Amino acid sequence: MSLTTTRLATKTTPTLFALGLIGSLLSTPNVWAASPPADGVPFNGRTSYAVAEDGQAFNADQLTVSTWVKFNHTGDAQILLNRGAANELFTLYLFDGRIRMLVRHTPETYLHANVAAPPENTWVHYTGTYDGHKIKLYVDGQLKATTAAEGQLAKSSAELYLGAAAPGVRTLDGVLEDARIWRRVLTAEEVAQVAESNAAGALADDLAARWTAASLSGETWQSQAVPAIAAAYFANPKFTQSKADGYHGIWYANQNQGGEYVYKYSGGLGTYCAKHRPLAIYAPEVDKTFFCYGGTDKDQKTLLHMVSYYDHKTGMVPRPTILLDKHTNDAHDNPVISIDAKGYIWIFSSSHGTARPSYISVSTEPYSVDSFERVLTTNFSYTQPFYLKGKGFFFPHTVYAGGRAIYQTSSPDGRNWSEPQLVSLIAQGHYQVCEPFNNQKVGSAYNYHPKGKGLNWRTNLYYMETDDFGHTWKNVKGETLSLPLTEVQNPALVAEYESKNRNAYMKDLTFDKQGNPIILYVTSGGWEAGPKNDPRIWQTARWTGTEWDIQGSIQSDNNYDTGSLYVEDDGTWRLIGPSETGPQPYNPGGEIAMWLSKDQGHSWKMVKQLTHDSKYNHTYARRPINAHPDFYAIWADGHARQPSDSRIYFTNRNGDHVWRLPVKMDGDFAKPEIAW
Repeated sequence: MSLTTTRLATKTTPTLFALGLIGSLLSTPNVWAASPPADGVPFNGRTSYAVAEDGQAFNADQLTVSTWVKFNHTGDAQILLNRGAANELFTLYLFDGRIRMLVRHTPETYLHANVAAPPENTWVHYTGTYDGHKIKLYVDGQLKATTAAEGQLAKSSAELYLGAAAPGVRTLDGVLEDARIWRRVLTAEEVAQVAESNAAGALADDLAARWTAASLSGETWQSQAVPAIAAAYFANPKFTQSKADGYHGIWYANQNQGGEYVYKYSGGLGTYCAKHRPLAIYAPEVDKTFFCYGGTDKDQKTLLHMVSYYDHKTGMVPRPTILLDKHTNDAHDNPVISIDAKGYIWIFSSSHGTARPSYISVSTEPYSVDSFERVLTTNFSYTQPFYLKGKGFFFPHTVYAGGRAIYQTSSPDGRNWSEPQLVSLIAQGHYQVCEPFNNQKVGSAYNYHPKGKGLNWRTNLYYMETDDFGHTWKNVKGETLSLPLTEVQNPALVAEYESKNRNAYMKDLTFDKQGNPIILYVTSGGWEAGPKNDPRIWQTARWTGTEWDIQGSIQSDNNYDTGSLYVEDDGTWRLIGPSETGPQPYNPGGEIAMWLSKDQGHSWKMVKQLTHDSKYNHTYARRPINAHPDFYAIWADGHARQPSDSRIYFTNRNGDHVWRLPVKMDGDFAKPEIAW
């Protein structure tokens, strides 16, 4: 089944997929409404949701929610109204063949009242209440379930969603009408009145919001109660498309471990992370390298998705385009880039988990970054789309569903997407790096998270590839894999590190002329920054045609030291990365060096140290697709132990210079300055 852009009123917020667990239809209530609504607002189960941004409007000690709903099907988990993350505040929803009114009544505990799911294509009215003592659930105005739940609703600024838990998450396939929320508990008589009457003024006391089909106008679903604070929007993300006055990278930190090294990882992470690919592509048709990165405002308050290019003819860059404000400072939400056969620039805007939406946007003109159209609103993580000529987009990515699960989807045109397919979920999931080879196949190298050890423990090395656009996946020997992969020991295993208590961190994947994969990764003794987990070894795993040749001699001082591997036309291997100790030792990055190997990774020679005497560590040196010799790697810098500014750099193949993209631009174009 293909995903297409449909319309809700005048516009939907499209999505690639809806998360949900398969349920079963059990039994149905005995009484059904005699006078169901004649109209309603349709939700298509994939691309439709609404959100009321002012969540504080729904803070209350007591609560009543109600709505009419008609399900097109009841097999999947679907949301009617939801506030907060899963099991966090309150939710009226369908799950496992039951309609549930869920409330988190204490900081640690949630409970729900529930009834059997209704028949499909049948209007039913549901009302849920919570008074601090009991959760009640009414069907067509009649009390059907009660659950004791002593406690109190938490106060929060979390948004209220209608028809989804969050963009792309447990989306409703059906119709809603007359959805209401009160900041008090309705009596049984009042609930019956609501179910029997659609009068506009009915039960207005403490009514926080009411949405009906009549109040839907374009992308705004206006509330008929307190309209200034309770409007719900379809397609609400801020799509700015302005120009910045220079190139500023995002600073980000993850997991404060305390002590001298402060964070697990941190710094200028505008080109983070290795599992976001590609960040740059050379287009010979216009002799430009197009790139994107995680930028920010001058105060480092928010993540801005930035798009630009380097013009190889003029040696200049334009002011970068601010595609959107991601409303977070989390660099996991950084964008990636793709270019289709007609030269249109596609930006895939990722999200860290399911708390925020992800977006797909396309330039309105070929080979231009001045204006973009929003195509899809969805949810995906660790984003790696590739355009294969004559085939379309092949899109491996991660979904947070019982762990970091590897999924795939594809599209001939970027607008109509196949149903996502689960490829691998071993234990708690994976980090992967993917790469195409000569438009013939796409490979994936990944590790896994063992159960019970936490997500900081990542180990083993796996490899698989597809030469038929994801219809089948094979191991490196050409043996077809049975999907999804779920076992630790499986035919895709390259190297086992779990018994050795070694972590494995994915860095890069490339191929030799024959299409044999070469995986670049770093192994270490543990997750914390600092010398206790030395040695950190840059390793390569090369398929010889008959076996994996695993080598490694370069050492650096942090698990998140990330560089790129290049296989030149003469067979030389080139590595560009922060292998040398920087001004913040044992934190991510350092000084960038260039290494060469003439014997397929068995030995390495550092031919140049590209940066030196730096103020900040340099991090995440990334390889463009079809890299031009004059723009061979791009990276960012930043202080690795405290917030700082961050600049964007690139170098050429020979490492003659390192150029810094202009931090402050007075005109529309400027030449990068030589930094080293």
